[in-house]
Amino acid sequence: MMDGRSWKGNWRVRLYERARERGFDSLTAFANARPAVPVHQLAEELGREDVAGVQVLSGLLAEAEQRKQVTRFVRDLLVRELSQSLPDGWPAVMDDTSRFAVAKALGLWSGYTPETHLDRADQVMAALRASPPQPGWRPLGPDDALLRMLLPDDEA
Repeated sequence: MMDGRSWKGNWRVRLYERARERGFDSLTAFANARPAVPVHQLAEELGREDVAGVQVLSGLLAEAEQRKQVTRFVRDLLVRELSQSLPDGWPAVMDDTSRFAVAKALGLWSGYTPETHLDRADQVMAALRASPPQPGWRPLGPDDALLRMLLPDDEA
């Protein structure tokens, strides 16, 4: 369990050093090598005792902004939240349990989505509710065809 060590020292430098120690030139490259792995697990891989998931999110967003790939980052976050909350894919039946799991995944995703993309996230959530994906649908990365259709790249 973390005791505040993740915020001691220069945590940004620590994140990038840990990614480089694992052979990656960026935090994004590290995350891309682990598609659909929840952010908290990425943080644990980088340092169970001194790296927090919110720090990984912050680093990934900063890199996405530099690369003008924020929409891809938003799709990637959705994949990671769906993977965590719906490990067997989109539910075939929407009972109370599955409805809660979907709401949890989408709610967390929306909470982590940058303000610049919140309207689009609302549209994606409405589209998924209005026309649910095939039962068992489980995007394995941010380039999933359905996600690209719902949230296409628009950055120049």
